[in-house]
Amino acid sequence: MVRKIIQSTLFLLFSLMVYGSPASAENSIKLLAYGDSLTHGYGLEAGDTFPDRLQSALNEAGYVVEVINGGNSGDTSASGLARLEWALIDKPEVVIVELGANDGLRGLEPSETRKNLRKILQGFKNFGAKILLTGMQAPRNLGAEYVSEFDKIYPELAKEFGVELYPFFLSGVALNPELNQADGIHPNRNGVDKIVKGILPYLEPLLEGRT
Repeated sequence: MVRKIIQSTLFLLFSLMVYGSPASAENSIKLLAYGDSLTHGYGLEAGDTFPDRLQSALNEAGYVVEVINGGNSGDTSASGLARLEWALIDKPEVVIVELGANDGLRGLEPSETRKNLRKILQGFKNFGAKILLTGMQAPRNLGAEYVSEFDKIYPELAKEFGVELYPFFLSGVALNPELNQADGIHPNRNGVDKIVKGILPYLEPLLEGRT
């Protein structure tokens, strides 16, 4: 009898190791982090990317979430729009949209950035996903008019679509050499952790009731 109990226990433990918890497999929220190199994790080791650190933080907070890395280095808002249908294959329930940084760096026309982001938000919203839009800021050397036109894209789109807005993805990280890699653009692990800490209060309301 004891031997059978031990065998059953070992089999259960083995099954959990191989297949994971049934609850986590069936009930985990699919959260897609959709963006460019800032999301993908340019220059970072595995485990240090934004999706990886966000996954760890959400696990520690007790959420049953699968964070999907939908970042693609070099993407502009147009590139992000072009691959939107592929992103929907994962059937995300919650999406963090982080795009536009490369548009600003290249000085692309803000009206085009707005148009692309509007279509991306509409696509995810039509799919039924809850959305957290993260704002970007244009490089200040492009002039006051460009900066004003670019920066207002995000709060205005968030209001238009009724989605949550994190005002600036790199808040507290941009231009801080201690939180960025040598290129001064991409955050290091400490910078990523600061981003995750800042975003969590904006993200958690979208996860409530979905665990």
